Amino acid sequence: MKNISHKIKPLQDRVLIKEDTNSKEKKTSSGIIIPMTVTEDKGGKRGEVIAVGAGRQEDGVTVPVSVKPGDKVLFQWGDLISVDGEEYYIVKESEILAIIK
Repeated sequence: MKNISHKIKPLQDRVLIKEDTNSKEKKTSSGIIIPMTVTEDKGGKRGEVIAVGAGRQEDGVTVPVSVKPGDKVLFQWGDLISVDGEEYYIVKESEILAIIK
């Protein structure tokens, strides 16, 4: 994968995610099966965090984003963008449902 983080830097509490479209379902090391949902906006998607913003502002203080590049996550919604022929989602941190361990 190309180093896209040099081309796009999310702002505030936004996260750049590359959707995992290669598998139907995965099983975590603890035995949790995570199904790959159909491509409907109401379903969750699985992906890898590529880049994160600095965090949201609360009372003049920056609250950092709780995910980091390389994390595997379940997310919903987001804006689909295309860079150099690759598709990515830009989502607010609140649209990330879980970190997959």
